[in-house]
Amino acid sequence: MKFYKYLYVGDTIKEPSKIKNKLKRHTALSVYVICIASGDDQLEIYKSIFLRQKYYWANPPIIVGIASNYDEAVGLVVRITEDCIRESGNCNLKEYLKGKAKGILK
Repeated sequence: MKFYKYLYVGDTIKEPSKIKNKLKRHTALSVYVICIASGDDQLEIYKSIFLRQKYYWANPPIIVGIASNYDEAVGLVVRITEDCIRESGNCNLKEYLKGKAKGILK
């Protein structure tokens, strides 16, 4: 897994570092992740269990947010969008996230 340098974390997530380690090991978790979309879309929300598929082992997504439930994940997308509009004046989330932290991956 690849994680955004300035990872967005939901309010109900207590220990993000433990969750990141479990995601890296492809351990089953009941969390939602927000990823940069590989296609034309901006962001995608996945239940973390989907990342255990072999496709994602070979093509790891860039995780920009972690939430404990779907509603919290949507709230994080709203927060990312608000930050993007406030700082860049537009809604190009991919460019905003990539430009905010060059060398974003850990």
